[in-house]
Amino acid sequence: MSTLMGKTALVTGSSRGIGRATAVRLARDGALVAVHYTANKDAAEETVSAIRGGGGRAFAVRAELGVPGDVDELFAGLEAGLVEHTGATALDILVNNAGVMGGGSAQETTPELFDRLFAVNVKAPFFLIQRAMANLSEGGRIVNISSGLSRIASPGVVTYALTKGAVEHLAPHFAKLLAPRGITVNTVAPGVTRNDSPVFDNADAVAEMARMSAFDRVGEPEDVADVVAFLASPQGRWVTGAFLDATGGSLLG
Repeated sequence: MSTLMGKTALVTGSSRGIGRATAVRLARDGALVAVHYTANKDAAEETVSAIRGGGGRAFAVRAELGVPGDVDELFAGLEAGLVEHTGATALDILVNNAGVMGGGSAQETTPELFDRLFAVNVKAPFFLIQRAMANLSEGGRIVNISSGLSRIASPGVVTYALTKGAVEHLAPHFAKLLAPRGITVNTVAPGVTRNDSPVFDNADAVAEMARMSAFDRVGEPEDVADVVAFLASPQGRWVTGAFLDATGGSLLG
């Protein structure tokens, strides 16, 4: 496929999980992908190698999100990589995937942890979009990754759910702002999706989680990456400000 040939993309938190699958998919569709990571350089380089091994183009960029100077650090690395590979700093696709879970119950959440989750999961995506506006091409794409937990009662992860609910408000407001430039902004909300957590090695736990989905299985990172790829493609041009349920029917009740 070459629907994104000549396009450039930044996928935050793309050394593993949904972010990695998204980076691989966008590269397979022809985009040059900046693989962002925070600490696991080896995992990011492995993602880059996998993309290049499949005939795609990618480079790694490091920045810790949720700390002072995070956006400047990320874009310094991003722009350097874009110039090296394309001779320009134009960005066509931004996928705000990076985030941290945790927070615990309402009784257990501390002010410090509350602030940390909002700094990484909400503040960073907001200011990444703000900064990317100068680089985004006409007809660009922004996709923010939320969570099905924003739509169901989960007292055990209330702070995390709050951050994802806040992230969902970025799409309609920025969609309205950027529509004159043909830039779409949307939200994708995964459900239980297989990752490197040890819980997915427990067959009983996986079976329990699978029952949340209408399809009686847990999601795979590629299930979500394919939805993101649609929104990033020319076929997604008429969808903006939207919330896309990619939970496998977990919100049907």
